[in-house]
Amino acid sequence: QVRLVESGGGLVQAGGSLRLSCAASGRSFSSAIMGWFRQAPGKEREFVALINWSGGNTYYAASVKGRFTISRDNAKNTVYLQMNSLKPEDTAVYFCAADWGVLPRVTEKEYDLWGQGTQVTVSS
Repeated sequence: QVRLVESGGGLVQAGGSLRLSCAASGRSFSSAIMGWFRQAPGKEREFVALINWSGGNTYYAASVKGRFTISRDNAKNTVYLQMNSLKPEDTAVYFCAADWGVLPRVTEKEYDLWGQGTQVTVSS
């Protein structure tokens, strides 16, 4: 079964950090574009960051650029999202996604496979 499983969410104070992980299984993800999205209560799911297969290309939403870093370890089939200087407005369920197409991949509909999400709550 091909699946993505996120972990690492939790409750953190504003200014703090969290690292999310997304473990992929069931097939090789080394050629996939991997993305992170988030969805806050009452809002649509929005793009956060993406990374290409080699890790040589990354792209971030303006709201997180300079604070979040996406990376991947293809040997471990895992993608990470390091989140620093967290703000209350970063509170959301964070999802990872995979697609085997070509860049760019910044919209929800472009991704083929999704994880179940992990909750991130930033208190003020």
